[in-house]
Amino acid sequence: MRRTVSSSLTSPVGDTASIVLSVAVAANTPCSEQLDITLDGAPLQYSELTSDGLTRLHVLHGVQPGMLEVNYSATIEGLGDPAPVTDLDRIVYTRPSRYCDSDTMMPVARATFGTKTGKDLLDAVSSWVGQQLTYVSGSSRPTDGAVQTYLARTGVCRDYAHLCIALLRALNVPARLVSVFAPGLSPMDFHAVAEAVVDDQWCVVDATAMAPRTSLVRIATGRDAADTSFMTTLSGIANLGQMTVTAVAEDGLPDDDVTLLTSLR
Repeated sequence: MRRTVSSSLTSPVGDTASIVLSVAVAANTPCSEQLDITLDGAPLQYSELTSDGLTRLHVLHGVQPGMLEVNYSATIEGLGDPAPVTDLDRIVYTRPSRYCDSDTMMPVARATFGTKTGKDLLDAVSSWVGQQLTYVSGSSRPTDGAVQTYLARTGVCRDYAHLCIALLRALNVPARLVSVFAPGLSPMDFHAVAEAVVDDQWCVVDATAMAPRTSLVRIATGRDAADTSFMTTLSGIANLGQMTVTAVAEDGLPDDDVTLLTSLR
């Protein structure tokens, strides 16, 4: 499978800033790529850090006032290896986190899903969240977590993912959030899905069903949206201006049999 992806963003910098970008495909993705970062048209130096062996962060320090532009593109040839499940994963991704308050959601999870386990539990959670929530752009606040989403019954992709993760963790299933490029997504944007451990493998959970799981390309992986933001301003002033995302499966969108377990590759 050949997939081409890109993202472009502008950010007016109002005061000297330190900025972290997470727009590049994950470290385990077989690809050719290009990343250009400029300030008022002049190239900027950046450093790359890798978190958890998957997420690649591009760090900018001392960015002066001006117009920051970021342009990234990649071509992914074939499929990479699935991410391994480590002993540390089984600890970190069963704990409550900022947006996935699984401790609060535990009574709901137990009452709704009872003693389901494995694939049956994954299918039940994904189906339930997809039926209970209505996808409404702009309906949630950046500070909303799984509990607020459960009460409001509306949200966007990250809210669907947070609720799935919180319910799964409440039942002692390691689960995490992944930002992805998503061929077939409409309208096109960065997308967020959940991953959960079943039979010692990370399996995709996307209750929105807005793009084929088999076409997704991993970007960032973490406990929740706090770990996977495409742009973080550590200091100074830098606001998001315009952003464009593309993701295409060049041989056509693959089939996605929702009855099968699928891993990000």
